[in-house]
Amino acid sequence: MPAPGHLDEPSAAAQILARPLAQTSLLDAVRDLRRDVEATTFPLEIAGVEEARASRARLVDQLDEHLVPRLTELSAPAVVVVAGSTGAGKSTLVNSLVGREVSAAGVLRPTTREPVLVHHPLDADLLSHHPVLDEVEAVAADTVPRGIAILDAPDLDSVLDSNRDTAHRLLEAADLWLFVTTASRYGDALPWQVLRSAVERSTSVAMVLNRVPAASMTTVRGDLLDRLRTHGLAGSPLFVIPDVGPHSGPLTTAVVAPVLRWLTMLAGPDRARTVVARTLRGALAALRPWVDELAEAVQDQADAAERIGSVLDDATGDPGDAAAATIRSGAVADGAVRARWAELVAKGAPFSRLVGRSGRVRGSARTARARGAAVVPLVGDLTESTTAVLTAVGQRGSDALRGALTGPSAPPGAASVLARWPDGDASRVAAAERAARAWTGEGARVVRVALAGSGADARRRAQVGRAVGEEGLAALALAAAAGVDEAAVAMRTLLGAAGDDVVTTLRDDLERRARAQVDLERTIAGRTLDDPDLAADASSRLRLRLAVLKGLT
Repeated sequence: MPAPGHLDEPSAAAQILARPLAQTSLLDAVRDLRRDVEATTFPLEIAGVEEARASRARLVDQLDEHLVPRLTELSAPAVVVVAGSTGAGKSTLVNSLVGREVSAAGVLRPTTREPVLVHHPLDADLLSHHPVLDEVEAVAADTVPRGIAILDAPDLDSVLDSNRDTAHRLLEAADLWLFVTTASRYGDALPWQVLRSAVERSTSVAMVLNRVPAASMTTVRGDLLDRLRTHGLAGSPLFVIPDVGPHSGPLTTAVVAPVLRWLTMLAGPDRARTVVARTLRGALAALRPWVDELAEAVQDQADAAERIGSVLDDATGDPGDAAAATIRSGAVADGAVRARWAELVAKGAPFSRLVGRSGRVRGSARTARARGAAVVPLVGDLTESTTAVLTAVGQRGSDALRGALTGPSAPPGAASVLARWPDGDASRVAAAERAARAWTGEGARVVRVALAGSGADARRRAQVGRAVGEEGLAALALAAAAGVDEAAVAMRTLLGAAGDDVVTTLRDDLERRARAQVDLERTIAGRTLDDPDLAADASSRLRLRLAVLKGLT
């Protein structure tokens, strides 16, 4: 019987298993890692994202199906997964080891059947919470040594995707791989690709070379041993089963006796714990580069998000300048506002003659009240026109921002942002209306400040206030700021330089609000990047978990 080789060597993981408090901390760290890995998303479609998502899914499976359950229940039997290619004789070997048919064997492939896990009846409770039970048919057999459970996995090269996926998931859950190949197929590429992952994770491996003709026994065995050494598996047990010719049912006990004796020895408490510890240590070590690669992928997402944000920031400049130019051009005064102004200054209307020939402001407190009532429709028109202009400004800003993320020069991940871009129509109109009402309300405040000023023309301002009224004067100032030149002349006539200052203040305020409308569109666009996994420090979460694991292992 071949020596177990590296399966029997003491390991640091075996010492970890003897420290319950440290092990509890390690379990907590692995659970925390699993939670954070599962919560990690890759929102942006950039280069490598599919590979990152697949890697994340495989890591969650590895944690769920092997590390967490193994750390949770260290006394559970070691799971020995019998794996191999189609027709290698896995099921026949399992049936022969158990001494009765527990797994369907035959030449019909592919077979869609449930994998079989065979264990000693007294180990049933210890296995009861193992997640592998969700995918297998559990069979109790007292011929299986206590301390191990033998799992007959589907073919690694099955033509059925579901079979192949299940086979690889079960290998992830294994404490030991018992890899079965044949004299005619041991050189195939697939088994060595799979075994390479076992080497990377330091998984315990044993090899069964099945159906070896007596004439080529020495040559084939020697060649396979060379391959094992080349692939980093020197010292892995190698069992050779001779070709017994056509037969049905299990192999004789004598043929599989070396494998059975080795499994029986392996099932001993110390040996089984050593195997579990070695595979556990390898799996934990393999997490480090795995998690590090995921953290790098998360950082790539954050970097792409930062680049998209910079592009959006740059894209707000021109629309903001255009918004200010729109206000200065008098767009708000076009249409209804100018028509309303014409009504107010028509002959006999409240604002037809504000100043007499002597330069004195015409009107009284009663006239001021009438003028205040007369400008209500004008203020309404100003509010509606301002709302419309600001809405259009926002729409143009949105179009410019979307345009910056469209076309061949768009930054990586831009398509994902466009796909997640919320419909901002309702919020755009609501924001424009709020800004318009706030601006028209600002007219009264600015006029009130101007009228309250001191200086040589204080008497003149008081006279204007009494004759025109605060409401009337505010409407004049708003119309002037909106672009009604006649209103601007009236303000200058009434208040001199102070009138010009009032108009300039209100126009500047409206320009700021127009630019703010563009900034709002930038904010709406930024919500597509408002994701914890796109934050600048998003990768630090996984790196922290990795640092904790390194400290515990």
